[in-house]
Amino acid sequence: MFAIIDIETTGGHSTYNGITEIAIVLHNGKEIESKYQTLVNPQIPIQRYVQSLTGITDAMVSNAPTFQTVAPKIYNLLKDRIFIAHNVNFDYAFVKQHLKQAGYEFSQPKLCTIRLARKIFPGLPKYGLESLCRELNIPNKQRHRAAGDAIATTQLFELLLKHDRSGELSKMMKRGSKEQYLPPNVHSDKIHQLPYVPGVYYFHDKKGKIIYVGKAKNLKRRVTSHFSNNKISKQKQEFLREIHDISWKECNSDFIASLFESIEIKRLWPAFNKSQKHFEQRYALYMFEDAKGYYRLGIDKKRKLSHPLMSFRFFVDAHRTLWKLVKEHQLHPALCFLNKERGNLSSLPEIKQYNQNVLKALASLKAEMKTYLLNDGEDGYILIEEGKFYGLATLKEPPQLKNIDSIKSLFNPYPENEIILSLIRNYIEKFPSRVIELDF
Repeated sequence: MFAIIDIETTGGHSTYNGITEIAIVLHNGKEIESKYQTLVNPQIPIQRYVQSLTGITDAMVSNAPTFQTVAPKIYNLLKDRIFIAHNVNFDYAFVKQHLKQAGYEFSQPKLCTIRLARKIFPGLPKYGLESLCRELNIPNKQRHRAAGDAIATTQLFELLLKHDRSGELSKMMKRGSKEQYLPPNVHSDKIHQLPYVPGVYYFHDKKGKIIYVGKAKNLKRRVTSHFSNNKISKQKQEFLREIHDISWKECNSDFIASLFESIEIKRLWPAFNKSQKHFEQRYALYMFEDAKGYYRLGIDKKRKLSHPLMSFRFFVDAHRTLWKLVKEHQLHPALCFLNKERGNLSSLPEIKQYNQNVLKALASLKAEMKTYLLNDGEDGYILIEEGKFYGLATLKEPPQLKNIDSIKSLFNPYPENEIILSLIRNYIEKFPSRVIELDF
C-alpha cells in the first residue's frame, strides 16, 4: 500500500520552515484509492521567491488550518503505507518534523521516484519531475502546486510499475536495502562498487566539486552510514540534496587514512566539513642573544618566515618543553621568560658558561628531532625528517637506502599540519615498536 505525497513549503529546510500545502494520493499498486489535499497555514511568512514559484501567498493561507490541526488526518492516511515522493527525502523530512511537533512519532519506509526512474528509464537527460513529465508525456497543469505534482508523481509511479520488468521496486523496498536512504542523484552502482577497505572518500556536487571529505576504516560501511537513517537535520537535508557523486582513495590502514583525510581537508576546504577548517595558531620556541650577550630562550606565536627551534600546537606543550630544558641543563628561568618577578635577574650566571648550557640544551632538542620511518602495521610508511612530517608511501618492506634523498624519492610529499603531528605522536605512543630509525 502506497501514499504518494507532494508538499509546498516556505523554504528549503524542515527545521526552520513550514508547510503551505500538502497533497496525498493513496494507491494500492493498481489504482488510486483516495486523494487528500489542503492548504496549510505555516504561521510564518512565505518567502517572496517561493510565492512566485508556487503562486501560494500569505493571504491564501491566512485562513487555512495549521498543520497541528490536520496532523491527525495526515498521520492516519500515511501510517502503514510506503511513503512515495519525487526526491522523497525532502518531503519526508518536512512531514516527519511537523508530525513530531504535533506529537506523532512517524517512521515509515520511503521510496524515491527519482531513483526508481533512473533504474527503469536509464539514459534520460534529466530526472526532475518536470523533465520526466515532458519525456514521458505526463500532463501536469498545476506545476509547483501540491495537488498537481502529487497526481503527476502518481502517473509517473504507475508508468514505473508498468515498465518494471526486472523487479526494481521490490529490490528497493527489500528489507535491509539502503536504496530508500540514498541521495536521489547518486547512482546505487557507486555504493555497490565501494570496497570494504580503509580509505578516504569524497562527496561531489553536480559540477563535480568536492563538498565533503571523510575517512573510513571500512569505506563501504562508513559511506552508507551517512544515508542509513531518517534524520531530518538541516545538514542532512543539504547533504542529500547536494551529493551527486562519490569517489574514494584506498589506503593501507585506518591510520594512513586519518593522515590523508587531514591533508585533503586542508587542501580542498570542502563546504560540508566542519572539523579541521580553522586557523591553526601554533606556538614556537625561539632563541636570541640579548644586549648583555646572554642566549635567551622564549615562547612566542609562530609567525611566517620565522625560523623557530621547535613548533607546537598548544602553548602548554611549548611551556612544558621549555621547563624541561631549564631543569635538565641548569638554565635560568628568568632568562627563559618563565619567572618574571622583580629581582630574578639580579643574580645571573656567568655569560660564557650559561651560553654553553643553552647550546647543550639546543643540541639535546635537536637530537630528539630525529629522521625516521613509521610503519602502519601493513605496507604503509610515513617519513619524518628531523622531527617534521615529510610524506607517505606504500612499500613492501622498509627501504635499505643509505641516504635521505634516496629514501625521499620513494615518498609522496605532503604539507605538514598540527593534526598530522598530533596523530603521529599518539600513534608512536601506542606502537613504539613501529618506529624505524634512520642513521646516516
